[in-house]
Amino acid sequence: MVTIEHPFAKYVRILARGKTKSRPLTQVEAEEAMGMIMRGEVLSEQLGAFLMLLRFKEETPEEIAGFVKAARANIKEPIESFKIDIDWSSYAGKQKQLPWFLLAALLLSSNGVSILMHGTEGHTPGRIYTSDALHSLGLHISKSYQDAYSNLIKSNFAYLPLENISPKLKEIIELKPILGLRSPVHTIARLLNPLRAKNLVQGIFHRSFINTHQRAAFLLEERHVAIFRGDGGEIEIRPNKPTEIYTVHNSSLEKEIWPAMLLETRQQFDQTMDLNRLKAVWRGEDQDEYAISAIIGTTALALDLLGRCDGQSDSLELAANLWTARDLSYV
Repeated sequence: MVTIEHPFAKYVRILARGKTKSRPLTQVEAEEAMGMIMRGEVLSEQLGAFLMLLRFKEETPEEIAGFVKAARANIKEPIESFKIDIDWSSYAGKQKQLPWFLLAALLLSSNGVSILMHGTEGHTPGRIYTSDALHSLGLHISKSYQDAYSNLIKSNFAYLPLENISPKLKEIIELKPILGLRSPVHTIARLLNPLRAKNLVQGIFHRSFINTHQRAAFLLEERHVAIFRGDGGEIEIRPNKPTEIYTVHNSSLEKEIWPAMLLETRQQFDQTMDLNRLKAVWRGEDQDEYAISAIIGTTALALDLLGRCDGQSDSLELAANLWTARDLSYV
């Protein structure tokens, strides 16, 4: 009996031929492989093997760029063009501090910066995800691109869950409890940029992945990108630590260091993770120094990426002024 090899088998073989014969996928091969995955042309056994082989060796920038290109070609297309200022991904969830980055995003949006935030939740137990925080603030979660457009027009901010952009990517992310490890899809989703914003911010947990994200963004010809090790892997400055920010600006790859904002260098842990504190801090009822510094620092990073200020000091000063002048009734 002759068995015809499955077309996807060659991509698994490239990664799994042992120490001397295995190699990374080229960008073209990665795009072809992910295209097959997105179109449902891969068996579940092949998908599991492929994802874990990539996880074991760690993805290259070329592989990530190819995966993202294929994912973009197979996601739900926006029904109309809508220009936004910042694409803001949120896929990690928070477990040591509340999602203060959300208040930074709302501070920016209340000052005319349009932000599409996209993410997912539930793949790792014990974390607070963006959708939880939005519910606590009484804010709307978009159910479609059209819904997101309406929210952007109304408030310059929209959160669109991954399942409403790509059900297939959402399905693969939810394999984490089954496979026991994250897959490249967590990285792919962060770089999706579904509305093709000119500016992307990226929060990474594992420092070793920062260069991969930066180089992949370069290969994808993204115009303005800022990538850093954010708290919990989200886009949130850790104010008690210096922050290394890796950027892409019109094909130029650079790195800069922002100093710590607080004298206390130890990581602070929120023992209660009470989401009601988000409103309390915004309304000035809770003067948590760590939280306010995280909000101002994250806001400043975004302002600097947008080119609204002249360097770090100017960005931090403007962010602090925006925070002081915020509308306390906004949330």
